[in-house]
Amino acid sequence: MMYQSASDHRLDRYSQLASRASSSNMSQFDTDTATSKQSHHPDKTDTAMEDAMAKQVQIKIHDGPGPAGTKGRDHEMKIMCFDLGYFSRTGQFLILVAGVFAFFLVYGYFQELIFRLEGFRPYGWYLTLIQFLCYTLFGFTEMQFKEDKARRIPLRTYFLIAFLTVATMGLSNSSVGYLNYPTQVIFKCCKLIPVLIGGILIQGKKYGYLDFTACFSMSIGLILFTLADSSVQPSFDPYGVLLISLALVADAVIGNVQEKAMRHYSSSNSEMVLYSYSIGFVYIFAGLALSGQLVEAFMFCLKSPVKTYGYALVFSFMGYMGVNIVLTLVKTFGALPAVTVTTCRKALTIILSFVFFTKPFTLQYVWSGLIVVLGIYLNIYSKNRATWDPVLYSLMGKVLHRLRKPKGVFMGSAENIV
Repeated sequence: MMYQSASDHRLDRYSQLASRASSSNMSQFDTDTATSKQSHHPDKTDTAMEDAMAKQVQIKIHDGPGPAGTKGRDHEMKIMCFDLGYFSRTGQFLILVAGVFAFFLVYGYFQELIFRLEGFRPYGWYLTLIQFLCYTLFGFTEMQFKEDKARRIPLRTYFLIAFLTVATMGLSNSSVGYLNYPTQVIFKCCKLIPVLIGGILIQGKKYGYLDFTACFSMSIGLILFTLADSSVQPSFDPYGVLLISLALVADAVIGNVQEKAMRHYSSSNSEMVLYSYSIGFVYIFAGLALSGQLVEAFMFCLKSPVKTYGYALVFSFMGYMGVNIVLTLVKTFGALPAVTVTTCRKALTIILSFVFFTKPFTLQYVWSGLIVVLGIYLNIYSKNRATWDPVLYSLMGKVLHRLRKPKGVFMGSAENIV
């Protein structure tokens, strides 16, 4: 089980608090059991603190190395059958980031490849139906290997999450048939904008001026990128912009709803995937059946089953693995860091799209995309100012020192080159 970020601060400071004998600092974990014992029984205090935190956040804590020099578990974190509990918090974050890039880059490649099949453009919702079916089967299989198979999140919450998931993925898949793929991706890069709004409205979060500056930068870059696309793409369709915009809003809302639900009920990733996508499958199936597109799409895909169902299977598996990792990021580090990581991945997807698939290109793509990247870095900087500021000030000091030198002949060593 992943721990809740409401206790992240407590966990990060645990090693410091355990070494102090101050009852005022340790009373926040278990005021009933720890405070009365800590001044005379430090070992019992540590045990009480561990028990209290385990009840609150449902993780396992090992304070320092295990017996005989063995490495202790930092947190219990499992993705499928892989246990990341022996890695540090930083190590877990880096592994999750690598997984997001690996699986979703392949996911993006097959998504664009499928829509390049002749005649597939109108069947984006059928592709989403196949995707939801695969996710349901994968999630059900994964749940069979878990000891705790009980559903923790209420069904009424899953009905909402499923609806938002259908809107996000269905509208996003359908937009690929009407937009240049990099344009669709650059829109998804700007999910930070509605995420901030959703965080404020849904969870009452507060953000700094740098976050809002980052959103403004992303908005400007997005507008310019779209204008560039409309000027060079003969197949540009404003309907695609509407589809991806609605998907963007739903995606922002679902990130906050998922984060809130998973933290409150301490649910697993596999539970979230199984119920949200199985209910979503019913939604899509009913919609396609009522519209009369279900049989038509099925017969079309039967003409080239390898290139349709085969690609869709690979596409779905990569997406499922990516969803599991993103859910872990959301639950462990929060919605905003998860959005930041996936946004950086989408930037690389845009580059690879131009490399692997022939399409018109203009330099306006580059500098408008860089404005979006600027917004991404502003957002990252706003979350890491405490660690980044000393480094930036040091670099600025070195630069100013060089500029003030007479006759400015550079004789610096390699360590001065950034």
